[in-house]
This record gives sequence, C-alpha cells and structure tokens, in this order.
Amino acid sequence: MDFYFGGTEMNVAASLSYFGEHTQQVTNVSNDLVGDAAIAQMRQYGIDTSAISKVDHPLGLYFLEVGSGMRASKIAYNRLHGSFANISPKQVNWDEILADAGYLHWTGISPAISASAYETLKIGLEKAKAKGLRITADPAYRSNLWQYGKDGHEVLKELVSLSTIFVGGVNEINEILKTDYGFSKEGFVEASKALIKECPSIEKVFDKVRTGLSASWQKVYGRAWTGAEYLETQELEITDVVDRIGTGDAYAAGLIYGLIHFEDQKALEFANAACALKHTILGDVNQVSPEEVEEVMAGSTGGRIKR
Repeated sequence: MDFYFGGTEMNVAASLSYFGEHTQQVTNVSNDLVGDAAIAQMRQYGIDTSAISKVDHPLGLYFLEVGSGMRASKIAYNRLHGSFANISPKQVNWDEILADAGYLHWTGISPAISASAYETLKIGLEKAKAKGLRITADPAYRSNLWQYGKDGHEVLKELVSLSTIFVGGVNEINEILKTDYGFSKEGFVEASKALIKECPSIEKVFDKVRTGLSASWQKVYGRAWTGAEYLETQELEITDVVDRIGTGDAYAAGLIYGLIHFEDQKALEFANAACALKHTILGDVNQVSPEEVEEVMAGSTGGRIKR
C-alpha cells in the first residue's frame, strides 16, 4: 500500500503554493503522529497551517484501487467520523483568516462530510462574501458522502449562491438545479445562464471536459461562460496516465492562479494545461511550476528530456 496526504481544498492550496502564491488551509487533523505528519506535509508544500486544529478523532481516509486500461479505478471512503467531520464554527476565526485574503476556495466534499462542517463553511462563505473576496466553488457532488440527513443538492445550491466563480459544468449544474441541459456548447451556455439566474452572485462558469478512452488514456479541454462570451481551449491528450486523482483540483488551482495573473482566455488555458500535467504525477498534488504549465500551453507536449 502507498499512502499520500490529500484532500480537495488542500490539493488546490498545495498546487497554488508551488505556483508561488500564499495559501492557508482551514481544517482539523488527528491529535497524534498521523496528524503531525499531515501538518508537516502541508508545511513542506508551503501552506500556512496556523488555522489547523488538532482533535481527538482519527484522520479521515479513502482507499483507491488504481485502474488501468479498460479496468476502472475504485474508491472507498472512511471519513464519516474523522477529524474533519468534527470541525465546528467555534474553532475557526474566519475574520482573522480572511483579513488579507483575496480568494476563498471550497468544494462540495467539505459540506458533505458533516453538519458541523457545512455550518463552519457557510459562516466562512458569508464572511468572505461580505468582505468582497472572490469565492471559487467546485461543487464536486459525491452521493455516498452525504450521510447526515441534509439534501446535498439543496446545500450545494445554497453555498454556490454565496460564491462568485463556479468551477464545474453541465453535470454539476444539472445536479444543483435539477435540470437536464445537454453537454453541447449550446447546452453548456444555457446551463451557465440558468445557474447565474438562479445564483446571481456567480459571475463566471469554468468547466473541464474530459474524454476517457480508458483509465490510462484521457483527453481534456476547458470551456467557460464569462457572462458575456463563450471561451474554449484546445484539447490536450494524455496517453499514459500516471495518476488521475487530484486532476480536478489541479484545474481549479490553475484557474485561480490564472484569474489572478491573466485575462479569462489565458486563465482557462493555464487551468487546462495544469490539469493535463497532473495526470503525469503520482499522488494528490500537482507539483509543477507556472513555467512548466506555460510550456505545455505553448505546445511543448513531446516529453523530451531537458539537459
């Protein structure tokens, strides 16, 4: 068995740290050597860990059986009673955490874990919105994680309504709005317009489109609706996938970095190239520099040795 420390928002923070951005993680870890090792790993990535609490609950786990070719990967979760599930609003000083922040990123994994995680996140989003931060929402609906009585679709719609940038596509919009838009360009644009109408705080929608020829052979491209125009990138092909875990987080991190430094089209291209590169890296985190991402954007996909 190989093990890695990961988690959706942490993966994004770690990738942004590799890009040179200041990041901070808000979470709980176990009050034992495993939690200590998790914090040490985050520090190694360059993440500010000052908002992390240690609690007397085990670190959450998931188990991945890696697929190959026509055999799909499989995941089993063991997170319901873990340390993060026991986070509470009184632990988190959102005013202090958000004081100098420009972005707050969240995914649908967090509010799915427990009622207290949902409540803690909601307070953070409300405070971030009041402060005028850009809030990136990756709804990432996982039906088998919602086990504490809340309707996941309703919760995600509520939290997306507190956000400004939606990282997702037609499938995620259909789940939240309970609609059935198609996956064509026109369907994506109409779905994006419907989301913005239902959740007016959303300004832009950025989607990652994946074509899986097999577990080992993937294609990805990005598309976006900016509220005024449709954008799209070229498709990138990964013929020898090393690890698919964290590729969506790599896309989100690339997008946030891109939105900080570039206009929308280049931000979308940066996100897609970052996503493609993560397929070639073992573990949950996209350990690449902005320069490496921009090389792929410029067409350097041959993988020649650099000497």
